[in-house]
Amino acid sequence: MAQVLVRVAREFSVNAMPDAVFQILADVPRSVSHFPKVRQLVDLGRNAYRWEMEPMGTAGISHQVVYACTYVPSAAQQSVAWTPVKGVGNGVIEGHWKLREAGKGTAIHFHTEGALEVPVPRLLKSIAEPFVQAEFTRSIEIYLDNLSRTFGGRAT
Repeated sequence: MAQVLVRVAREFSVNAMPDAVFQILADVPRSVSHFPKVRQLVDLGRNAYRWEMEPMGTAGISHQVVYACTYVPSAAQQSVAWTPVKGVGNGVIEGHWKLREAGKGTAIHFHTEGALEVPVPRLLKSIAEPFVQAEFTRSIEIYLDNLSRTFGGRAT
């Protein structure tokens, strides 16, 4: 097994007001419906969800990422934070959304990071690591683009 560290931070603005953006981001299943390649989102109760992704792979190596997070939305702070549920799956992911009004729209700060356990021999870690990081980042970019369309497009 190889541990691959992942981290993505983005800031962008959309053409929807913060309350409308917050309502979607605080509704985890609704927000996750914008994320690519989610095989299943399992409600674990108490605002915790297990993500089961479609398997990914290259060079004869296939791997399904599974992890769980507890989500804490705060309407007062216009934020949603997530922390890992220990002992679930092969990934540990945490992060947050932070929103603020920006003219006729919303400035959004997104940050997520963690570690994924990938079943590759140590000798292949140097090959697997950039692939996993690229796939993770690409999925996040698609997710943010899909959400941006829902929010009326990115503000210019």
